[in-house]
Amino acid sequence: MEFDLYIGIDYSGAETAESRLKGLQVYVASDGMPQRIATPAAPEGQHWNWSRREIAQWLIAQWLIAQMHSGARIIAGIDHAFSFPLSYMERYGLTSWDAFLDDFVQHWPTHEPYTYVDFIRDRGPKRTGRANEFRLCERWTSSAKSVFRFDC
Repeated sequence: MEFDLYIGIDYSGAETAESRLKGLQVYVASDGMPQRIATPAAPEGQHWNWSRREIAQWLIAQWLIAQMHSGARIIAGIDHAFSFPLSYMERYGLTSWDAFLDDFVQHWPTHEPYTYVDFIRDRGPKRTGRANEFRLCERWTSSAKSVFRFDC
């Protein structure tokens, strides 16, 4: 195996970073089949859904643990659309990844506590996309949906 720990995350951008969502799942494999991991916040014997903030904190902790064990290698895959279509970048003059991230945080501050995407959408964000805009990888897939299809 190339890595000592494989992490797979089924992601959801719904609600807030603190919301516990059914659509957030974490799986880990070190050898053999992946195992679903419960959030460390859940009391013993209970199942709670993860929040996005908890997943971020848990991933940082896993990385720190791996660093303490010299040579331990981890890889994490997250089912998340980390970018937007080229047409969006061109429309708003975003020419680098850093520019995109700065712009995104400014116009879509979903990292702020208890901030729903719907709250931001209701205020009419200055940076919007269209449901018919696709990233390059989505253009090659007949069943893909645009990253801007928030309500499907």
